[in-house]
Amino acid sequence: MSVVTEAQRQQFEEEGYFILDSVIDAASLALLRDECQVALDRKHAEMDASGESSQGITHRGQRYFISNCFKVQPRLREFLFSELMADICRSTLGDEAFLFWEQFVVKGRQGMKFSWHQDSGYVGDPDHKPYLTCWCPLDDVSEENGTVYVLPFSHVGIRSWVKHERDPETNDKVGYFGDQRGVPVVCPAGSIAVFTSYNFHSSGPNQTDELRRVFLAQYSCEPIKKGDELWGNAEPVLVAGERQAGGIDS
Repeated sequence: MSVVTEAQRQQFEEEGYFILDSVIDAASLALLRDECQVALDRKHAEMDASGESSQGITHRGQRYFISNCFKVQPRLREFLFSELMADICRSTLGDEAFLFWEQFVVKGRQGMKFSWHQDSGYVGDPDHKPYLTCWCPLDDVSEENGTVYVLPFSHVGIRSWVKHERDPETNDKVGYFGDQRGVPVVCPAGSIAVFTSYNFHSSGPNQTDELRRVFLAQYSCEPIKKGDELWGNAEPVLVAGERQAGGIDS
């Protein structure tokens, strides 16, 4: 039986998002937390070596976006190609799904906010089909520690790619300038907020003295390309509805 209910499928079709509470098992959550620390340590070593305090939208001590970790941290494949993630893909994307992108998103103690954007706004080709974002908090998330806010389609009236502008101070790409507050994702660690790459979302500052850690797994219904060039990754997760091993024992 799928973890995604019929009501959640309907909400996904109408509003572009739904939330699964406490669906990541304890062992997987521990794995993701361990691998998050490995990624943070590696990022700090890179920044120490380069003498940089910021890299793109990463700002040391404030917030971190550490992507494609699965290529050097193969244990992450156990989660990325798990039956849980295949089930979510099958319920939203259909019988064909590919791993497109993944990253750890960590807000430091008293860490900074993140601007309103579509994940598709960071993809250079506006003609791609919307892909799937699975926002997996590794800590309990609240408005106080900088959780994500999602704009349902009915709140903003936009269901397509929008050209974004880059904020010169933070390097964020910004695509929404309205006054909608959005729906805050308040849930325990091990939950998953599932939304399309066309849904606008943002996050507030972390106002606590603890890290706010998230693992972001993104999947597409087909390889995303810019011309003939592959954008991101395209490792099969589902083929004709069947889960693929993804380089791990099935």
